[in-house]
Amino acid sequence: MKGSKMNRLWTGFWQIADPKIWIASTIPMAVGGAVAYAHLGSFSWTWFLIGAAAIYLLEIGKNAVNEYVDYLSGVDRFVSADKRTPFSGGKKTIIDGKLSLKENLIIGIITVGLGSLLGFYVVLVRDFNVFWFGLAGVFFALFYSLPPFKFAYRGVGEVVVGFTFGPLITTGTYLVQTHTIALEVVLASIPLGFIIANVLWINQYPDYEADLKGGKMNGVVRLGKEKAVNVYALLFGMAYFSLLILSIFSLNLFWLLPLISMPLALRAVVVARKHFNDIPKLIEANAKTIQIYQLTGLTMVAAALIPLLFG
Repeated sequence: MKGSKMNRLWTGFWQIADPKIWIASTIPMAVGGAVAYAHLGSFSWTWFLIGAAAIYLLEIGKNAVNEYVDYLSGVDRFVSADKRTPFSGGKKTIIDGKLSLKENLIIGIITVGLGSLLGFYVVLVRDFNVFWFGLAGVFFALFYSLPPFKFAYRGVGEVVVGFTFGPLITTGTYLVQTHTIALEVVLASIPLGFIIANVLWINQYPDYEADLKGGKMNGVVRLGKEKAVNVYALLFGMAYFSLLILSIFSLNLFWLLPLISMPLALRAVVVARKHFNDIPKLIEANAKTIQIYQLTGLTMVAAALIPLLFG
């Protein structure tokens, strides 16, 4: 019996941790690290990995707290079977019977605590200014769903996600490596923020009815599915425009490499406009948005490093 419970907890933990989505934080860390290496000419894998561990722990904590709140509010319970997709509906640990409400909350407290301890170690040993980035990370991880702020429920969750997985992680990683912040890395973080916000945006469509019923007034719920497609298209456009600004500022044309994803973005927008009410067909747009984020990250790492070959 004890072994069965431990197996359930172990399986539930990894379901809430969901390592496959750690790509969301790995990409800005990789871009920030690549720009740091291009500027500094050296790279500390030790500090990079410590920072990554702290960020992953905070991400797990955010998932667990969000699962706890979304189940209590009903938004996870209100999602009908035909609307469930791999891209939405939370981590489903409570729905699937893998973890209880209390167990999710405990996992959230422990992982946020461990992530915070690692962050304090970086602050004390490496650079005190990391404190402000870590404080912001913990704040957004906890209050993305929790009161009194409940950002995800009040129409600013997309902004929080864009800022966290864009400027916060990218520039924070750069700071840990270089002890400073450069305008180029700040500019490089912006397109990542727009695209990861768009990943969240399109993933809100399958949960629309459940979120509306549960009072989760995110951007798609507030605007309605049809009008929200315009924001989806706009976020892609702002991401590509910010790459142009970055390229002009840095005099590095390689920053335009991520533009190769534009055909994928155009296709995703066409699918979203046509199928915003047909979740099985909309999944193509969900998948393509994630692919665009991954491709943007890889090409931005290349854009930061390729000029070193000609230096």
